[in-house]
Amino acid sequence: MFPELNNLLNVSPEKPEQGTFTLLCDAKTDGSFLVHHFLSFYLKANCKVCFVAFLQSFSHYNIVGQKLGVSLIAARDRGQLVFLEGLKSAVEVLFGSEEQPNTLKIIRESGSDLKSLYELVQKALIPSGDGDGDIASWKFPVLLVDDLSVLLSLGVQAVTILDFIQYCRLTVCCQLKGNVVALVHDSDKTEDEENALLVNALGHQSSLILRAEGLVTGFCKDVHGQLKILRRGSQQLKVEQTRSLIYQYKIQDKSVTFFAKGLSPAVL
Repeated sequence: MFPELNNLLNVSPEKPEQGTFTLLCDAKTDGSFLVHHFLSFYLKANCKVCFVAFLQSFSHYNIVGQKLGVSLIAARDRGQLVFLEGLKSAVEVLFGSEEQPNTLKIIRESGSDLKSLYELVQKALIPSGDGDGDIASWKFPVLLVDDLSVLLSLGVQAVTILDFIQYCRLTVCCQLKGNVVALVHDSDKTEDEENALLVNALGHQSSLILRAEGLVTGFCKDVHGQLKILRRGSQQLKVEQTRSLIYQYKIQDKSVTFFAKGLSPAVL
């Protein structure tokens, strides 16, 4: 995880927030560093994590995780991490090589939904009630998805994805008092109506939005992009105000440095 980002969000692994839906969004840049941050953050916070990964393989996330001080292999072996490798499932669906029940088999079916994927998430995070002793050792459950835009590319409609997230929020956030974190790519193209619908609808449902954007001026070796942090008011208190902060950042091998716009050490 990145301590500077924790400071900006005013959170720590010792006292993580609960019952929240966090939307990670990237536009004209790669926002995967946010996924790696939250994955390592919740593992260090001793939460039960279900990670649905459509973008990269398990070995990729494990290599990055080791740089951030966590072992995904160890977390998986002790039952803390349930890794659903959607990338492999997508390849099996597209090339017809699936040898076992596939999380994305619904793509081939007319009128399909993401019910089978939701059931896997539900099975991973809801206590079975069979007396499994390790359930009580986790603080709360977390669902992490990287990246929902891949489902659009595979032909899943935005409305179907929104239904899936809604069911996950009701189960994880409301029923289990856990958190949901999902990444979506903003194509920023007016003709891409499905992507615009997905990004906008998820934004309205979220309590926290982290939006990574490329610089308007183009590539810079000392400033890799800017991060917009939008935190919505509490619905329980009926506060509709949205607080927004903007920071620029530079990604390094094992950390990310944040600074106010125009205040990069390289510029000063």
